[in-house]
Amino acid sequence: MNRRRGRALAGLAIGTAAMVALAGCTTSTPAPSESGSAAPGAGTGGTISVAQTNAVTALTSATPDTNLNTNGMVDYLTGNATGPGSFLYVDSEFNVVPDETNGTIELVSEEPLVVQYTLDPEAVWSDGTPMTTTDMLLAWAIGSGWFDDATLDEETGEVTQGNQYFQLAGSTAGLDTTEFPEIDAEAGTLTLTYGEPYVDWNLVNLIGKPAHVFAEAAGFADTDELATFLEETPAGDPAAPAAANEQLSAMAELWNTGYNITAMPEDENLLVSAGMWVVKDFQADDGGFISFEPNPEWRGEMSPSFDELIIRFIGDPNAQITALQNGEVDIIEPQPSADTIAAIEAFGGTLIQGPQLSYDHLDLTMDSEVFSDPVVREAFLKTIPRQAILESIITPIQPDAEVLNSQQFVQNQPQYEDAVAANGYADFAEPDIEGARELLAGATPTVSILYNTNNPNRVDSFQLIQASAQEAGFVIEDAGSPDWSSLLGSGTYDASIFGWISPGVGYASLPQIWQTGGGGNYNGYSNAEVDALADESQVTIGDEERLTEIQIEIDRLSREDFYGLPLFQVPGLVATNGTVDGVVYNGGQTGAIWNTWEWTPVS
Repeated sequence: MNRRRGRALAGLAIGTAAMVALAGCTTSTPAPSESGSAAPGAGTGGTISVAQTNAVTALTSATPDTNLNTNGMVDYLTGNATGPGSFLYVDSEFNVVPDETNGTIELVSEEPLVVQYTLDPEAVWSDGTPMTTTDMLLAWAIGSGWFDDATLDEETGEVTQGNQYFQLAGSTAGLDTTEFPEIDAEAGTLTLTYGEPYVDWNLVNLIGKPAHVFAEAAGFADTDELATFLEETPAGDPAAPAAANEQLSAMAELWNTGYNITAMPEDENLLVSAGMWVVKDFQADDGGFISFEPNPEWRGEMSPSFDELIIRFIGDPNAQITALQNGEVDIIEPQPSADTIAAIEAFGGTLIQGPQLSYDHLDLTMDSEVFSDPVVREAFLKTIPRQAILESIITPIQPDAEVLNSQQFVQNQPQYEDAVAANGYADFAEPDIEGARELLAGATPTVSILYNTNNPNRVDSFQLIQASAQEAGFVIEDAGSPDWSSLLGSGTYDASIFGWISPGVGYASLPQIWQTGGGGNYNGYSNAEVDALADESQVTIGDEERLTEIQIEIDRLSREDFYGLPLFQVPGLVATNGTVDGVVYNGGQTGAIWNTWEWTPVS
């Protein structure tokens, strides 16, 4: 499922498809800009402001450190491998919708799998630079790992020798079987031939970050020189690793960390957009904001009808409600609670609710000193008060809610019941303090737990887990932090509480989260059977029954390994104050902002 409110589960990203993302879970307000000249297609003017729980930390969500749902919203609005301006987007019903503003995707052959991408002759970046096949070639190079010659540790996924250039929140699965693309620069086409079937071929998006920006960062004169470099540089060979390539390293540095931001970038190259919006201003952290203006080069049939979009970062749901009531924002997506809903209804706000493809969970760091022992892992899981957590956070707003018993499916998905019947997660329905004590045999292990201190739901979960685990003899250290997402996978904690949110399409999350060394495998999980199942999922086309079996089997194996515990499915909540028409609920990664072209300010 995407990082924040949790994390995003492999979203539609450059070279990867349908990742999950991290989910997240009293501020200054940027001054709306005065209405000026509108972008092509922009209409009535005005500003619309949306409050989100998590602050933006990067102008990408495609690396392990940036795979956050709010970062993914920036990707979506700017057409960075997802959203209008890229080749496709996902709507509120989880349909994959082609967007032909800048190009098209065509299935040429099923056996072998051949897919052709064609740029529109008028496709252009927001800075006026024409799009070329080099843009798509760079996206393929990043997503395929073509130039990597690294050898990875089979248990940890860490590089032991060689070079791994571009870091991905997802994985190279699928694209890593492709041949070097066939390019016809004059026709504007790039053709991919896969060595194996690939389940998510239709979600691979090759409009991402602009090649001319990467060319400049690596010292190339232009994108033609970059294209020649990519064509002439040998593919990486782990059996014969080479010295690090200077140009690849420069581009990888830009990709891996260059889009991370703590202030409005001075380098305008970082703001170049393929979508209908361009970043206009930014202020970091809780209390900050990111604002967008229409792309002056946008040619799409769908266009915004207003002049500025502001996403404000307000972690406190009460502060979000106050801002909505006072007219400081027009739309909010707070952490849902009974108090939140009552407060919105009290002042006449409009509630838009539905199930989210998001769930909170507790993960154990498998290679930490304390949890490298499966007996200690089992003992700790026996102490987790999942029902009490549910009743504290979810039951007040959804009385019929139940503890979640799957890592692969949420309760409104048809596969859920079969998964629960097979996986064994229901064995941890209630705490078994005595059973935990017996397993510990007098030991008092220390466990540090990472969570988002700015998210009241995560604070509640931590406190309930701490109190229960201490009854069995565990010593619980509070490793909570407002910077929790950047700490995931850092080795500084033993367990973590966060959320995944799914794009609702595709299977890229299986290698992303569950495979050894996966881009979202933050807890060092490694199981050879799971690795094989994740691999099989990526080459299984048209067999939904087998794909479900694979997910259920991964569910079962993770339970047997005492991986952690799912806690609850997160209810979705959007609210407006009547100042915007066209807001439609979306339970996936993009939240309310998925259809800004349909929004109209109400005068």
